[in-house]
Amino acid sequence: MEVEETILKYALINALQHGGKANSKAVIGKILGEIPELRPKAREIIPIVKQVVEKVNGMNIEEQEKRLREIYPEFFEEKKEKKEEKKVLPPLPKAEKGKVVTRFAPNPDGVFHLGNARAAILSYEYARMYDGKFILRFDDTDPKVKRPEPIFYEWILEDLKWLGMEPDEIHYASDRLELYYEYAERLLRMGKAYVCTCEPSHYKKLRDEGKPCPHRELPPEIQLEEWRKMLDGEYKEGEAVVRIKTDLKHPNPAVRDWPALRIIDEPNHPRTGNKYRVWPLYNFASAVDDHELGVTHIFRGQEHAENETRQRYMYDYLGWGYPQAVHHGRLSIEGVVLSKSKTRKGIEEGRYLGWDDPRLGTIRALKRRGIKPEAIREVIIEVGLKRSDTTISWDNLAAINRKLIEPIANRYFFVADPIPMHIEGFEEEFTAEVPLHPDHPERGVRKLKFTPGKPIYVSKDDLELLKKSEYIRLKDLFNVRLLEVSEREVVAEFDSLEYEKAREHRWRMIHWVPEGKPCEVLIPEGDELIVKRGLLEMDATLNVDDVVQFERFGFVRVDAVEEGKLRAVFAHK
Repeated sequence: MEVEETILKYALINALQHGGKANSKAVIGKILGEIPELRPKAREIIPIVKQVVEKVNGMNIEEQEKRLREIYPEFFEEKKEKKEEKKVLPPLPKAEKGKVVTRFAPNPDGVFHLGNARAAILSYEYARMYDGKFILRFDDTDPKVKRPEPIFYEWILEDLKWLGMEPDEIHYASDRLELYYEYAERLLRMGKAYVCTCEPSHYKKLRDEGKPCPHRELPPEIQLEEWRKMLDGEYKEGEAVVRIKTDLKHPNPAVRDWPALRIIDEPNHPRTGNKYRVWPLYNFASAVDDHELGVTHIFRGQEHAENETRQRYMYDYLGWGYPQAVHHGRLSIEGVVLSKSKTRKGIEEGRYLGWDDPRLGTIRALKRRGIKPEAIREVIIEVGLKRSDTTISWDNLAAINRKLIEPIANRYFFVADPIPMHIEGFEEEFTAEVPLHPDHPERGVRKLKFTPGKPIYVSKDDLELLKKSEYIRLKDLFNVRLLEVSEREVVAEFDSLEYEKAREHRWRMIHWVPEGKPCEVLIPEGDELIVKRGLLEMDATLNVDDVVQFERFGFVRVDAVEEGKLRAVFAHK
């Protein structure tokens, strides 16, 4: 009996720590760890553990908590006393209080996702840690390949604000072209840059062989004339480019005399129209702005390490000190699309609903699923500055989010794929009063009324469970004996009111609604978007953006409310 009680204790603890579902293997590990003398009897213990875990998983979270309080109240005291250590970022190299300046430089050709939000969050958190400055710089100088769109400027600002990260300054690279021209001319005068008019294929052959472009050593006055031709339209798109001189024998060909500015005919830029035809490439504009804006620390992915190698040539020529670059690995989330190009293609092909499709890993998609900004920030801080690539498990993000929303999410019954249940033998009206939240009685109750002669509705998802049961308890209503069970209808007869009887006999508990308003839930599963249609409690008054728990189903965010119908997006269990 003592062993069974220990098994039950650990099964309940494991269930409460994982959204109501215990894991047999984890429970077995705990049991054999606490009572080593049972190890020789592991074969006998395993079936008992599985049986207890199945029983625990048949309870809802409220029942699990209630039972654990009965047999092991110390768990809740320990939980109360034990203050969770808040994850903090490690110290920043070469950082001084009040002098740290960081920047986040997104390209507004799409929304940003969890992967590139890492640089934003690290930049913001470190700026605040050191009482410094956090700059948002829109990297919008590619009106051809990565064309910026007005809506994405707005959405990036909205997403940053939603994440709780207000920039101290906002800059647009497309507003700074005259500044980039000044530095281009300065480097041309210094003989540290040149205008290359080679055919691209010919130049690539020279570069790969470590040979100089024939225009490389022309005197500065000739270079400046060529530069003027670029600005005045004498050269067309693809006919001339400004290159920064580097080491022609550098082991990485991409570093050799890298391109700094190029011509784009009729850019039709959303901010500057066709005013400019010579546009800086990323490394040039970024290098100039990091210096001009006083950036002290740059957070970038490991794959961009060669950008530093290229830019250092410019910094050395101009006598600037290079900011402290902090490189980190790629960040991805298990089974979720992050790539902007794949997302855009999927939207254009109609596979995704938009940039906030719940299957995606964009910040807007995570918000639509009911993920809290604090959860996103916490998971990024937890990963920290790891240089290796990291894949975040969805379960980890869900666990952090669950901890945040569980106290605020009211409870409701949602019956997916409803089947009518006719109940005989109870001839009185009965109103079940169910707390909106079991830990917050002050929030009030929901009232679900059973009326004799009218069916209630149960979920088709519970059909197998009903077929295997003789008696069940309708949550917060009464106990019934099942007479007929089919996909068309269920017939049952009233047995008793007492919850204690159901608990004593270990009868399964299911939820129900007497009548309901139409509700559909969008459930992302990999690249699929499943739609579960059913009934929600008729009197549930919910608004868009509310995050609630559909009991025995999971946490959801209300996505739309229209003419008595409701749509929600599944977050997690």
